[in-house]
Amino acid sequence: MSELKSKADRRFQLFWNTCFVIISIVALIPIIRVISMSFSSKDAILAGKVFLYPIQFTGEAYVRAFKSGSFLSAFIYSVFLMFGSTAVCMVLTVLAAYPLSKRNLKGGAVIMMLFVLTMYLDPGIIPKYLNVKDFKLIDTFWALIIPEALSAYNMIIMCTAFKGLDSSLYEAAKIDGCSEVQTLFRVALPLVYPTLATLALFYAVGRWNRLSDVLYYVNSSRLYTVQMVLKQLIESVKISQEEGIASQLVADNIKSASIVISMTPMVIAYPFIQRYFTKGIMLGAVKG
Repeated sequence: MSELKSKADRRFQLFWNTCFVIISIVALIPIIRVISMSFSSKDAILAGKVFLYPIQFTGEAYVRAFKSGSFLSAFIYSVFLMFGSTAVCMVLTVLAAYPLSKRNLKGGAVIMMLFVLTMYLDPGIIPKYLNVKDFKLIDTFWALIIPEALSAYNMIIMCTAFKGLDSSLYEAAKIDGCSEVQTLFRVALPLVYPTLATLALFYAVGRWNRLSDVLYYVNSSRLYTVQMVLKQLIESVKISQEEGIASQLVADNIKSASIVISMTPMVIAYPFIQRYFTKGIMLGAVKG
């Protein structure tokens, strides 16, 4: 009986492993095609010959991007902005989640309800813009950090992670003479490290990919992120095509190269954080 069960288990595992491999391959096809297009020639792209491997290999799109005077500075600026924004977001998330995780916090339920309401009631871009303008943040570094500095969804995950800790740990820390700040840093945070890493990844990816706030709140080119510079580069190639200016590139070249360049930092960072990903989400989603 156990042998039959073992065979059935192996068949079941083989079936699902095969399914996951097929799904993974299908999911990789668009990424491989984008990379191939970024390294293919203009004629090959216009002829529709490019699919899974580059045709008439060329790195002209990347040369064009990196030779752009503003690209390198925008890339470095975007990296610093991403780290700065992630740090601010994590500090605010922890400072909001930790007190709200306390069952004896007066008015905690009302405050949590107000946080949840922000997830459903979006005022729209015009009130947001007017708010940023009234605080004199237009065309400043902080305009790209403060308006999106706290995600209610991420805060709830963090709060649930704190609630999942054994209350006896807090009591023991209090008996040892720890203040709430000491308890937070010495007891709570080390135990929810996977959740911290996961939420930091969420915030970092969100900041790296965000373009709308740059369009709305920034006028000075020195504050343009790499996403904005790449957008302008794509538009310049389109204009060149429309005006009939000879070029070895088409918009698809630059689009594909832009996608590859944009996703590279996240692809590099993800392997170092992914081991905390599932554990962090589960720790913040289920009270144990």
